[in-house]
Amino acid sequence: MCKASLLRWASRGLAAPALLWAVAPSAHAAALSAEPTVTPPIWLVAPFVVLLLLIATGPLFFPHHWHRHYPKYAVGLGAVVALYYVVALEAPMAVFYAVEEYLSFLALVAALFVAASGIYVHLNARGRPLTNVAVLAVGAVLANVVATTGAAMLLIRPFLNLNRGRLRPYHVVFFIFIVANVGGALTPIGDPPLFLGFLRGVPFFWTLANVWYVWLPTVALLLGVFYVFDRRNRAEGPPPEAGVPVVRVVGGRGAVWIAVTVGAVFVDPQVIPAVPELRLGAAALPFGVRELVMFAVAVLAYRTANPEALRRNEFNVEPIREVGWLFLGIFLSMVPALSLIGSAASAQADALTPGVLFWGTGALSGFLDNAPTYLNFLAASMGSVGLDVGSADAVRLFAEGGADVGAPGVSTGAFLQSISVAAVFFGAMTYIGNAPNFMVKAIAEGHGTVSVDDPDGVPHGEVPHGARPPSFAGYLFRYAIPILLPIYALVWLVLYSPWGLLS
Repeated sequence: MCKASLLRWASRGLAAPALLWAVAPSAHAAALSAEPTVTPPIWLVAPFVVLLLLIATGPLFFPHHWHRHYPKYAVGLGAVVALYYVVALEAPMAVFYAVEEYLSFLALVAALFVAASGIYVHLNARGRPLTNVAVLAVGAVLANVVATTGAAMLLIRPFLNLNRGRLRPYHVVFFIFIVANVGGALTPIGDPPLFLGFLRGVPFFWTLANVWYVWLPTVALLLGVFYVFDRRNRAEGPPPEAGVPVVRVVGGRGAVWIAVTVGAVFVDPQVIPAVPELRLGAAALPFGVRELVMFAVAVLAYRTANPEALRRNEFNVEPIREVGWLFLGIFLSMVPALSLIGSAASAQADALTPGVLFWGTGALSGFLDNAPTYLNFLAASMGSVGLDVGSADAVRLFAEGGADVGAPGVSTGAFLQSISVAAVFFGAMTYIGNAPNFMVKAIAEGHGTVSVDDPDGVPHGEVPHGARPPSFAGYLFRYAIPILLPIYALVWLVLYSPWGLLS
């Protein structure tokens, strides 16, 4: 794809959220005012449910129609919810905040996607179980440094190339499990909900100190299960090329853009008071300096990318396009679901336990954006002990276990730990649970369909149908439920159950 066409696509892709923001002037005027909390009717969750069903069934039952028209379905269903909030509920700020979160989300994933696509990593090795385990383990650690999106975009193509000739759906599935989700549970950089917690007052290294002993056995179990799967795969990949380094990197300058993107995450008035809040007159804009930096990185990273790296990575914008349109609809249509969940959680705050928070946060994080789900349950659990989530000192006290929950031996730190672990881990339950999931799926679907020669001179060719990623339902019922749920149940049993170490 030429640079002009990429820029044209970018302008079209950003037109929808920009237009949505522009046609809601009431949101501008109310940006700085407190808007009373409204409870939406339960039927307003229907557009979100319909969108999930379409995402699950569209590629399976009417793939050509879905591929051509999914932006219309996503935006249309999201617009139904947005218009109801603005016109009927007179709550435009709910839409404003949804667009704000969406633009922050899109800026991050777009910047990391383009920057990582400018780095080509060639692994000169034969795809074998232990080699694959090593790559996935490295990805799990890397996810905490460059975020799950960055790690997934850096490693998915090398991982697929490493296993050419023996690719199976489980390769993509376990990559999503480990690299795109569970791996990023150790730092605020790893996954958005953890970063939101950091912005609210959770100490930066709190997650590392309190989650590592949950993260390590979970990653180890997933790697072990993957090893069993891969050992049964008798197909042989091509042998390594003689005289070629084990690891060869083309386009190392892309690492600079990844570093800029990760650094921009902290360009926030809540972290650095000197950072200005962008405004239009008296109203705050639905984006800030951080988002502008990230969108600029996406453009500059592409313009300065090594052409060979882009070519060997088979770079195209379809993965980020799919994520952009579908998640626009998801962010808008899930607003009433999040509101109803938040109200229910607050009403039942006295009944909250680490186990309840683990399953509640987890069950919803697989289908809703895990960042606002994390905040809803954090607010409810802090409210149960008389603390305000809007106070950084209160959040820090809650994280450090200094608040009294009225139950002997139970620390508020266990509450926060269960919410943090569930928000990150359960993002792997569905393709929509976390942004990198969809991007990895899209890359895997298109992998090898472009005639690109590997360093050994062998063209990729077409990926066999049996190596394609599973459908939405196949992913959920064949892999996520039978593999992830037992592991997560074991985590609950050991830590958060009534017999657990932290209950």
